[in-house]
Amino acid sequence: MSAGASFAYRRVSLWGALATKLVAAWGLGWDIQWHMTIGRDSFWIPPHLMIYGSVVVGLALGWGVLAYEWWRGIPTTRGFRLAALGLVLVVLAAPIDDLWHRLFGLDVTLWSPPHLLALFGSAVSTLGCLLISVELYSLRSRAGRTALILAGALLYGGLRVTLDPSWLYAYTYGGILFHAFAMLATLILPLALVTAARVSALRWAPVFAVLVSFAVGVVGQQIARAGFEIIQPVSFVGDEVAKDASSPIAVGREIAEKNQTVPPPSWALRLALPLVPAALMVLADPRRRPGAAAIVYGVGVFSAYAWFLSTLPAYAPLTPTAVETATALLITVAYGAASGLSARWLAARLAGDAPAPRPGRERPVAGLTSPGR
Repeated sequence: MSAGASFAYRRVSLWGALATKLVAAWGLGWDIQWHMTIGRDSFWIPPHLMIYGSVVVGLALGWGVLAYEWWRGIPTTRGFRLAALGLVLVVLAAPIDDLWHRLFGLDVTLWSPPHLLALFGSAVSTLGCLLISVELYSLRSRAGRTALILAGALLYGGLRVTLDPSWLYAYTYGGILFHAFAMLATLILPLALVTAARVSALRWAPVFAVLVSFAVGVVGQQIARAGFEIIQPVSFVGDEVAKDASSPIAVGREIAEKNQTVPPPSWALRLALPLVPAALMVLADPRRRPGAAAIVYGVGVFSAYAWFLSTLPAYAPLTPTAVETATALLITVAYGAASGLSARWLAARLAGDAPAPRPGRERPVAGLTSPGR
């Protein structure tokens, strides 16, 4: 039996884990819509079942590999350990989230401690999948690059969802925080995009990751729509809004009502807003200049969303002064520099410290001895 065949179970586990993450991403998108339009009547709502059912399958795959290799005396890989640890954090977040709702009510923000713990655990687990892809496949193999792009897209999508409450801060406070999304996006999203480019050695990896993430989101919206039509849950979120007009859900509904006076953005615009900054990042070549690429990306996000918000009735009156905008732009540039350096460090930890490849040449990945390379 060849070395590659003898370790085929690792590859099965990797692709199974990526599949469960796709289902969990769809469940998360539906869960957010459920909270905003229905409310949270129980932990056992369908989107939660999608999310945590996927987590259970992911746990079985990851910990199954660890248990089997411990039993057989096979040295396991960093990727599987990281992926398994991340899912443990997600599981721990579930009872904490249920307790949080019991103590503080149904209407909470995505930035509550249990939600952030679950999102962090999911990101750690996805990083583990990205590392497993590096450990199991050659950088030039089609399967390896597909796994890397898919893992990078899922990481990007998860981080992107985490930024959603920034729109509420922009609406509530205005001023410099009018650009809260752009500043936070510049600080956080290059951790996925630049890392994917440097680990995969693909200059266009950020664009591919955004495209895949967008497609995953579109499919998730259709799944949520079908789920609502089938289940037809009864909304009680209006009662919760009436209790506290300053709650995150109340503010979100207020923003949506004001923006109903203009047509919703087209699919082309929704795609262009994240895709154009990613393309600008590619032009700066994140493989070789991660700091510059992250800064260029941040300026692109800042410009795109400053324009977009100015077209929305809810945000147009809040357009900040020139001084506030310049200050926010400087912060964005600083965040871009910090994020680029962090992504370079992260990619080095995942794929070794070898320099980025020249065009047409493959970078060797240091410290990896897994078969099938």
